[in-house]
Amino acid sequence: MSNLLGRHRAVMPKWLSLYYDDPIEIVSGKGRRVTDSGGRSYLDFFGGILTNMLGYDVREVREAVERQLRTGVAHTSTLYLLRAQVELAERIAGLSGIANAKVFFTNSGTEANETALLLATNARRSDQVLALRNSYHGRSYAATAVTGNRSWKNSSLSPVNVHYLHGTDRVRFPHLSEEEFLAFCTDDLRHVLDTATATDVACLIVEPVQGVGGFTAAPDGLLARYREILDRHGILLVSDEVQTGWGRTGEHFWGIEAQGVTPHIMTFAKGLGNGFAIGGVVAEGALMDALPANGISTFGGNPIATAAAGATLDYLLAHDLQGNARRLGRLLIDGLRTAAEGIPIAGDVRGKGLMFAVDLIDPGTEAPSASLAARVLEHAKQRGLLIGKGGLHGHTLRMAPPLTLTEDEAREGLGILVDSLAAAC
Repeated sequence: MSNLLGRHRAVMPKWLSLYYDDPIEIVSGKGRRVTDSGGRSYLDFFGGILTNMLGYDVREVREAVERQLRTGVAHTSTLYLLRAQVELAERIAGLSGIANAKVFFTNSGTEANETALLLATNARRSDQVLALRNSYHGRSYAATAVTGNRSWKNSSLSPVNVHYLHGTDRVRFPHLSEEEFLAFCTDDLRHVLDTATATDVACLIVEPVQGVGGFTAAPDGLLARYREILDRHGILLVSDEVQTGWGRTGEHFWGIEAQGVTPHIMTFAKGLGNGFAIGGVVAEGALMDALPANGISTFGGNPIATAAAGATLDYLLAHDLQGNARRLGRLLIDGLRTAAEGIPIAGDVRGKGLMFAVDLIDPGTEAPSASLAARVLEHAKQRGLLIGKGGLHGHTLRMAPPLTLTEDEAREGLGILVDSLAAAC
């Protein structure tokens, strides 16, 4: 591994971060477990950053891909009719809740968010975009511009004019009641529109639960209040469902549904392909059709990716994985909250379904501690559990296991996580 690490550092950019003091190479997987090149097995509670939604080596997905490969056609491009792409688009449009919806496929969430911004700015003839503080929407030019987390912004240069709103930063306002915080945020939106923007703002883009931001979320109901104001100004609402879609939050199929609103545009990616690269945008048909120039996607929605995505969606719905996320999420979040009460470095525990997190804090000052988060990450690895990191200050541990997680695996992972937190004290 040390030889591979040296080769990685020689040819990969230094900003391409790796987990762990001694990074691992994953060489095989089955179910919710993976094995590294040293033969060690791990229970995976991060799923390739929420991407291996069904876990590893899922027969139905593998066979769907193999069937497509046997045709000899791995790629044709969108210049030709793609049956599996059309069929998948029909299903997603129907599941979206968006009226007269159309779908455009991409390779990633970043590309999807770029497309959503293109649709919105074209429709409104405006480069003005609203976003939430602490957000993350991707690594490309416009997606970085609307990201509200300095750790992920390489440049102030931007193709859009962005203003950031409160909403997911509840912890900064402990003196406000829940209703007072909702009123404060709503007034903040009005004030931004009155003072910081010109007319014809294009859109507000939001993650229903912020991913890289540490699984923070706006209080349920806030986006419904925002929507009332946005509608009065003709401003579009874009929901970034790259991490929250497909039932992961347990409560709803799409994360935005917890807010009681249907967006004009939704973006998706990650889990849909269960490891195969696919993303996309679903939007009101008139919005999608309005782009004046030609467009294609060379690889977006290709035959292999759509075969995998169709099989993944079949499996997800047939096995009620949204219900599984709801049940096991309750077990994990309640269990972690109870355990955290006796662990001085454990701060806020939050989440929905199989998307939950815990902040690491200095026990003396209660300040965010990125070093403690890194320490717990190492302890979890040593005990056979893979988890993620995030948060505005890099102090949050993120857990998002495959939606096929069993109750026994949930209890096993919870036990390892609690032990790792205790060991880092």
